[in-house]
Amino acid sequence: MSEDRIFASEEAADGTFRFDETVAAVFPDMLQRSIPGYVASIVAIGCLAHRYVQAETHCYDLGCSLGEATLAMRHAIPAPGCRIIAIDNSTAMISRCQKIIDDDDGATPIDVVASDIRDADINNASMVVMNYTLHFLPIPDRDEMIAKIFAGMNAGGVFVLSEKVVDEDEEIERVLVDLHHDQKRRNAYSDSEISRKRAAIENVLVPESQSAHMTRLTSAGFSHVGVWLRHFNFMSLLAIK
Repeated sequence: MSEDRIFASEEAADGTFRFDETVAAVFPDMLQRSIPGYVASIVAIGCLAHRYVQAETHCYDLGCSLGEATLAMRHAIPAPGCRIIAIDNSTAMISRCQKIIDDDDGATPIDVVASDIRDADINNASMVVMNYTLHFLPIPDRDEMIAKIFAGMNAGGVFVLSEKVVDEDEEIERVLVDLHHDQKRRNAYSDSEISRKRAAIENVLVPESQSAHMTRLTSAGFSHVGVWLRHFNFMSLLAIK
């Protein structure tokens, strides 16, 4: 696994974060060192696939990047006749994802699609995953995206939404940000790397509060919504139709 050193120097970062080949090459390391609870979220996606995926249905990984959530579903689905659709708009991510999928020996077929997730045709779905993806969409597009997911899901299906969030209490928010940065330092990111990454991603990743996500999911029509994982300012919700 290649080490993430993208923001180690000013020359390496031009001030804007994008999912290009440079990021794709180090993405597994970036995720594990940057997102608290990331591994736990992938493990849970597999457990939920085993529990909720229905026979002869579709599963979607929206914003699939290199396909970790896709593979977690693939290796846990017990139901026959299922298909996974993995979608991402980054050609660099999709290219690498396809190679990873091709080298995997799982039985459930996977379609790897280069597309904007907002254009996805979601239908007959018993499981949909957005693992740290929604916060990259413009806020005005998020209600429509969640409504589209709900409309394409079968009764009893599960939606997994993982996001970076902001706390509504300003003091708690400051503490959580500091704790996250402390973790990054323990994971061998320098203060300059932390600062450059934060500046580069500021207008690309726009987080919302936990309550905003809960309201959006219940307004879309999900019958049961709850937080199953939160580590600092990173959380994962379950929504059941």
